[in-house]
Amino acid sequence: MAASNAGRYPQNVGCRTLSLSAHVGFDSLPDQLVRKSIKHGFCFNILCVGETGIGKSALMSSLFNTNFDNSPSTHFLSSVRLTAQTYELQESNVLLKLTIVKTVGFGDQVNKADSYQPIVDYIDAQFEAYLEEELKVIRSLFSYHDSRIHVCLYFISPTGRSLKPIDLLTMRNLDSKVNIIPVIGKADSISKAELQEFKKKIMSELVSNGIRIYQFPTDDETVSGINTMANGYLPFAVVGSMEKVKIGNKMVRARQYPWGIVKVENESHCDTIKLRRMLCTNMEDLREKTCAYYESYRCCRLEKLGCRDIGPENKSISLKMMRENQEGFSDRVLTKFERLMLMHQEEELKLGEKKKILEDEIAHFVKKKAITESILSQVSVSTPVVSLKTQGLQKDYHKILAVAKNIDQTLLEL
Repeated sequence: MAASNAGRYPQNVGCRTLSLSAHVGFDSLPDQLVRKSIKHGFCFNILCVGETGIGKSALMSSLFNTNFDNSPSTHFLSSVRLTAQTYELQESNVLLKLTIVKTVGFGDQVNKADSYQPIVDYIDAQFEAYLEEELKVIRSLFSYHDSRIHVCLYFISPTGRSLKPIDLLTMRNLDSKVNIIPVIGKADSISKAELQEFKKKIMSELVSNGIRIYQFPTDDETVSGINTMANGYLPFAVVGSMEKVKIGNKMVRARQYPWGIVKVENESHCDTIKLRRMLCTNMEDLREKTCAYYESYRCCRLEKLGCRDIGPENKSISLKMMRENQEGFSDRVLTKFERLMLMHQEEELKLGEKKKILEDEIAHFVKKKAITESILSQVSVSTPVVSLKTQGLQKDYHKILAVAKNIDQTLLEL
């Protein structure tokens, strides 16, 4: 099959490079793609994982300079829930559909062993929804709202000591499904010296536990320098606030304390601006890496459904071969089903015949018993009046009693 197709549709092994004698016009393709992308807009989905009150909402508002609607969360939920909210943001002429997913009640339970499971289920559910749309006969992926998670900001409590077991367990179960960027929430609660030591401990524990986090790409010369520096800042120490404080003649976003002011947009105070810059600079790379995670999920799902790219002889399976295999499988299943149905019908007929014979025997015994009881009742009534003078009559009487006993014993056995 493969050889015949290769002969019918020859493939070019090499590709010749030719020079144009005049301008053609296909150099406008990048501009066409840019215009189409700007018109359609972009989507970006962020998953915020962290304990209640660690500053997830404040950081999101600080990163995008927008006051998002945030309802206060309680610490008394019996399980972890995920809430998703989608916003449309516009900067210049670029439209961004931003979805922020937050974990509610994460780390508030006494038993935290399964706190990560709702998060894993949510990520898989978005992959499954995209796969279902992809497998439709009539699909519209261009207009489909992609809800796959592009980046997970994992908030670490600023303890200054080490990662908690729940942090290691959760990130270990997420690193094969999503891009993880660890951040230290409310980093202004510990000193700078403690913060630097804490960062080193976190990275050391992640490496020793085999947890993979997102590394900003350094293969592109245009961003290799800034991304190399950004990888050295991981995990980012962030502070979020939408409150404005007057410093001199300017109003700046900051957090005011009795001992001083922490400026959210001052890189010497925290890494919030660094995180914003890295997210915007590498947003497309995060989306591409998400597609790679999705491909891994898709491969596993399709293999479970029985789909294969390679046949038993290590040959590529064409669409026609897949259809023939499916038809052969359907015929085999149908033949086996018909055989089982025929066997079932034969068994039903045999059981019906046995049931009828048994019912006839029961009816015969019941009728015989009724006759015997009638004779016995007549004999018992006439016995006081008429004496049994002959030996023949006595024998008949004993025979009838024996028959009646046998009938009763048979009925008991049935």
